[in-house]
Amino acid sequence: MSAQLNQYDFDPDALRKKYRLERDKRLRQDGNEQYQEVSGEFAYFVEDPYLEEEIEREPITDEVEVVIIGGGFGGMLAAARLREKGIDDFKIIEKGGDFGGTWYWNRYPGASCDIESYIYFPLLEETGFIPKQKYTNAPETLEYCRIICEKFNLYENACLQTEVTSTIWNEDTNRWLVKTNQNDEIKARYVVHSNGPLNRPKLPAIKGINDFKGHTFHTSRWDYEYTGGNSHGNLDNLKDKRVAIIGTGATAVQCVPHLGVGAEQLYVFQRTPSSIDVRNNQPTDPNWISTQKEGWHDERRKNFETLLTGGQVKEDLVSDGWTEAFRLLFGNLREKAPSKMKMATWAATSIFSSEMYKKGFKAYMTDKAMEAMDIRNAMQMADFQKMEQVRARAQEVVKDEKTAESLKPYYNQFCKRPCFHDEYLDTFNRPNVELVDTDGKGLEEISEKGIVFNGKEYEVDCIIFATGFEVGTDYSRRAGYQIHGVDGKTISQKWENGLATLHGMHSRGFPNSFFFGPAQSGFTATYTYSLDEQSIHLAYILEKAMDKGATRIEATQEAEEKWIQTIIEKARLTADFQENCTPGYYNNEGKINQTPQNNTYGGGPIEFFSLMEKWRSKNNLEGLEIN
Repeated sequence: MSAQLNQYDFDPDALRKKYRLERDKRLRQDGNEQYQEVSGEFAYFVEDPYLEEEIEREPITDEVEVVIIGGGFGGMLAAARLREKGIDDFKIIEKGGDFGGTWYWNRYPGASCDIESYIYFPLLEETGFIPKQKYTNAPETLEYCRIICEKFNLYENACLQTEVTSTIWNEDTNRWLVKTNQNDEIKARYVVHSNGPLNRPKLPAIKGINDFKGHTFHTSRWDYEYTGGNSHGNLDNLKDKRVAIIGTGATAVQCVPHLGVGAEQLYVFQRTPSSIDVRNNQPTDPNWISTQKEGWHDERRKNFETLLTGGQVKEDLVSDGWTEAFRLLFGNLREKAPSKMKMATWAATSIFSSEMYKKGFKAYMTDKAMEAMDIRNAMQMADFQKMEQVRARAQEVVKDEKTAESLKPYYNQFCKRPCFHDEYLDTFNRPNVELVDTDGKGLEEISEKGIVFNGKEYEVDCIIFATGFEVGTDYSRRAGYQIHGVDGKTISQKWENGLATLHGMHSRGFPNSFFFGPAQSGFTATYTYSLDEQSIHLAYILEKAMDKGATRIEATQEAEEKWIQTIIEKARLTADFQENCTPGYYNNEGKINQTPQNNTYGGGPIEFFSLMEKWRSKNNLEGLEIN
């Protein structure tokens, strides 16, 4: 131990014990069942507060080549890439009043993207748009969504304020029947399901949640009529209000500073603290952007994601808090043992799967395993070092010692999505702001007057739920509609025992149906990058099918089963890492690997995108039945 303490300014063994303690106290048997579905008496939490006027129109009875469900970045990119291929016969169905998806709904004060705008915004070279700053805010993102729609003429293909209620396959006609809440019945040869992985708000299933007599809303449906102000803050209507916010994830981190300024009294209820690193936003340098050569955008996105998966690059083009963490993780390894970098990502997460442990530790202590174990230890030390910096920042900024300690995250940095903010921590120095740390327990009860925790009632006028979105629940529940495939089998029935797809996009029994999202696919921190890659893949497949005069595309049983096995095998690489993480939506609230096929592609996004590019280069639509 003394040698370790001489080498590091922290005690690794003590931190391991602390991480395990903090994880264990947060484990719950109910997993995702700890959340309340926003339906029935809670349906008002998903109503659209941003509509200026409701569209009144006659039901549509039409037949098109493609229906795209969802008008977020996934739907917009799918439509844009189809346009590029000359496929123009499509409709986009979006329940919101405009395009934008996540960015249409999330307009809370301070809403901003934690990924650099120059890589988060897709199609920058195609549109010629220049973001105003390194990290964009919600208003500019919504503005950019409209620019994309105008560039690719998407409004003329859109059915806004329209929610799909079901999609039904007709085997005789090889068509999908898409029904909506506007009584539309649209027949389509192909349907693209781009609902978004984080689109359905969730509430904590707390005793008495429907007893509160004050005002309530979810951050994804911010009530500016109640709070005053806008996305930039200025919540003047709260000056005489006592406000509680439940949750301290990425959304709360952004809106809490504005609530602290606006409210008479603010209570922030925390179960697990977020990692809060430096943001240091800067305006875009016009000289820099003007010197970028053709292809710079894709190169920059690829550079960022390569760094985040342990790959080697000549230069860190983004150079921010995300890439700094990975420079720390992999830097020493590159200098001391570049030949070991191929296994670094594997080592970063899990050297030994649970199966290997069961068979016996010694059986796997080969030279390669020992080498990998050394890498894993070095990377864990780098992660400890980084998180010690994050914890030291909380200690330095927050004046009250107890509050500062409560705001220190004790887990590996990428157990949860890291946050970057320069005002959040300082908000807890305000005399009208109180952190209520539940020490991992969560809340006990909501009363008529407020929130009860640890025997104390916090009386408030308003409760704001910053409790995130459903993850890991039934697909149709999150999408808001059921999908009826061949012989009437639903997607819920097909996937009730685990996901079954080819490349995350096709599922046998649901021909001519394409699924967008991270499930069994490549998941990126820059999620728009993944959606763009899926859109390029979709457009390629449809162009090829149309060239062949095909009317039916379906994954073969063999190809689907082979891909499921690939996902399961790759999932083992991250199982140990996720098992040791504090519960959250990244690891299914601590219930990992119950159905290991419900994972993203474990080899990382760059590997996955490369795999899809090679698949396309074969030019034979391998694994798909084309009729």
